[in-house]
Amino acid sequence: QVQLVESGGGLVQPGGSLRLSCTVSGSTFENHAIGWFRQAAGKVREGISCISGNGAHTWYEDSVKGRFTTSRDTARRVVYLNMDNLKPEDTAVYSCGTGKEHDPCGWYDFWGQGTQVTVSS
Repeated sequence: QVQLVESGGGLVQPGGSLRLSCTVSGSTFENHAIGWFRQAAGKVREGISCISGNGAHTWYEDSVKGRFTTSRDTARRVVYLNMDNLKPEDTAVYSCGTGKEHDPCGWYDFWGQGTQVTVSS
């Protein structure tokens, strides 16, 4: 069964940058589209980006478009979320998710435990 582990969260000042990692195991890495999500306190989880299994296609939610970039490293079995120009409203628990092999972005059955990102001065 596929497993996902996030890392890289922390405290950053407004305008700063962070890079989150999602390490994937237990399945063929290239067969999984990987999505990034976040959940702020008291709010529902929202999808913010996704990258296809071969890395050729990406999608971003409007509030992060132009500031966040997702990429994947097949050799390391890692998907990254580079976050620039962070704002206080980006504060949330960030997690990655995926579906079964060959599922497209938008289909999610497996999740990581999440990593906290706090944007504050």
